[in-house]
Amino acid sequence: MRPILKSTVRIFCLLLIAVLLLPLVSLAQDDEKPTFPLETIYAKRKKNATRKFLTNFKVSLSTGYGKTYLKHELDSFGIFQRPGFAPRLFTNKTVTDSTYTNWINQVKKDTLSSPPDSFMANGDTTKLGFKGKGLNIPLNLTIHYEFLKRFRIGGGISYEAMFLRTFDPITYTDKIQSFKPSGSSGFMLKYYGMAGASFYRLDNFLFTGDLQIGSFKPGKNFDNSLIIKKGIYFNLGITAEREFSENLRVFLRPSFDFKKYTMSIPNSGNNSIVHKMNAAYVQVGITYSIPELPRCFHKECKIQINHAHGNKEYRSREHPIFKKQNPGYGENHPTLIKYKGKNKRKLNPY
Repeated sequence: MRPILKSTVRIFCLLLIAVLLLPLVSLAQDDEKPTFPLETIYAKRKKNATRKFLTNFKVSLSTGYGKTYLKHELDSFGIFQRPGFAPRLFTNKTVTDSTYTNWINQVKKDTLSSPPDSFMANGDTTKLGFKGKGLNIPLNLTIHYEFLKRFRIGGGISYEAMFLRTFDPITYTDKIQSFKPSGSSGFMLKYYGMAGASFYRLDNFLFTGDLQIGSFKPGKNFDNSLIIKKGIYFNLGITAEREFSENLRVFLRPSFDFKKYTMSIPNSGNNSIVHKMNAAYVQVGITYSIPELPRCFHKECKIQINHAHGNKEYRSREHPIFKKQNPGYGENHPTLIKYKGKNKRKLNPY
C-alpha cells in the first residue's frame, strides 16, 4: 500500500502545481497581445503615387561652346576670281553677266567684269569648294524620363547663336581668295528627341551615352526660301553627371553633330550646293527633379530622416538641395568638426 500511496501523493502534487501555474501562463499569453488597436498610435502612411511618378522626370538646362565645321564642293559650278574682289560663283562654262556671291546663306546675283588677269576654273574639270568654321553658343532645355535606374528617354529644344567665320578655298589657294559671307551672325533653332543609357558609375559620378535626333532651322541670316532640303540631324554625346543630392545634378556633356543642308541657286538650271554643317560641342548644365516627398510643413521640425506626421510622410527640412542625404538616417554632418580644418592634422583630435 505504501508504494500506491506515494504514487498518488506525487500525482496530486503535480496536478496542484499545474493548477497554480495555469493563470500565470494565461497572463503571459495575454501580455503578448495588445490591449488596444495599434493603428491608434501607428497610422498607416499614405503614398503619393503621382509624386513618385513625377520624380523620375528630369529637367535639364545647359549652355556651353560649339564649333561648326562647314564644307561644300562646287561640282556643277565655276569660280571667277578678280583681283581685289571676293570670289564669284558662275554656272556656265564661261563667265557671263550672271555671277553669284554669298552662296553660303544668302545667294545674291551680281555683275562683275572679267579683266585679263582674272582667274576662272570649272568644277566639272577640277575640284572646287570652300571650307570654313563657325562659333556656336547654345542654350539647351531637355526633359527626360528615367526608368530601371539606367535608361532615359525624352526630348528638348535648343536655341543657339551662330557666328560664321572666313571661308577658305580647298584648291587653288594661291589664286582664289578667302571670303566671309554677309549676314554672318544669327540664330539656329533645334527640336529633338533623345534616348540614352547609363554605362558606368563611380561614387557620385554617373556616365551616360545618349543620342539626339531632330530637325534644325537656321535663323534669318539664312535665306530659308532657298534651302530646299535640311533633313534631320544626329547628335552623339556622353553625359558625365555629378550628383549633389537626390534631386540636383551638375553635368558636363561633350557631343558631336551630324547635319547638312542643300542650297538652291536661282536661274542655274536646278543646280544646288550641298553644305555639310557638322559641329562639336561642350556643354555644362544642371538637372533637377521634383522630390518624391513634400517638404515637412512644421517649421520647427529638425528631423533629418524621412518621417511622418499623422498618416502622411514628409522629407526633412534639414536636407540642403546641394548635398546628398541618406533618407534613412540623414547625414548633414558626416564629418565631425573635430576632424575638419586644422584638427584633421592632429594625431589626437581631442
